[in-house]
Amino acid sequence: MQSVERALDVLEALAEHGGEAGLSEIAARTGLPYGTIHRLLQTLLARGYVRQESDRRYALGGGLVRLGGIAESMVGVWAQPYLAKMVEFSGETANLAVLEGDFVVYVAQVPSPRRLRMFAEVGRRVLPHSTAVGKVLLAGRPDGDAVAVFERTGMPRRTPNTITDVSAMLAELGRVRTVGYAMDLGEEELGVHCLAVPVWDGNRVVAAMSVSGPAERIDARDRDELAEGLRKIALDFGNELSPPAERPGLPLRHV
Repeated sequence: MQSVERALDVLEALAEHGGEAGLSEIAARTGLPYGTIHRLLQTLLARGYVRQESDRRYALGGGLVRLGGIAESMVGVWAQPYLAKMVEFSGETANLAVLEGDFVVYVAQVPSPRRLRMFAEVGRRVLPHSTAVGKVLLAGRPDGDAVAVFERTGMPRRTPNTITDVSAMLAELGRVRTVGYAMDLGEEELGVHCLAVPVWDGNRVVAAMSVSGPAERIDARDRDELAEGLRKIALDFGNELSPPAERPGLPLRHV
């Protein structure tokens, strides 16, 4: 068991250094002796979970891509009962989304039982600046990361309500961090409003959960009350995703 834990420590050290690190950096992060790290790396290299670069630094390997793809698909399955609770609480369609590169991807959904309801097709990719889930995901990262995304995407206008100014969007992300949720007020599609909250895995925002519906129905709800109910459900989901040692019972407004 100790070897397994140490191997995972090495992989997490590589991840925390942006996916690539030298022996000294891994040792500083894990506190393990160089010899132990070297032996673990040789096993991980042989299995394809780590690769060695030409400068003798180590990087996360392609073997993790296969595991990551399967894990991502499973997250959508695990989220279903929590999304169902959001639908029961709000009466609106609930979604789970993650950030992949510069795009938000919807990975799971539970539809509203109402006749007039909103749909975001699972697998759909959208830019983050015009969606509540995208704002939540970017608010969980440093402003510099968000600016880099905006520079690459150009922040195109989806509707007259879309925020297309970088400074205005950074102010919006600051508000999201303060209140603990994000709103899309017809910024992606006119007539559709959405409220999103973060999913925390330990100390990281790894996904966003949201409810969306016709603007008049969302606006009729008490926004803070709706957000608080959704945050509680998202916190429970995040606790399921987190390793036991990283389940501190995060405060609801932890963005």
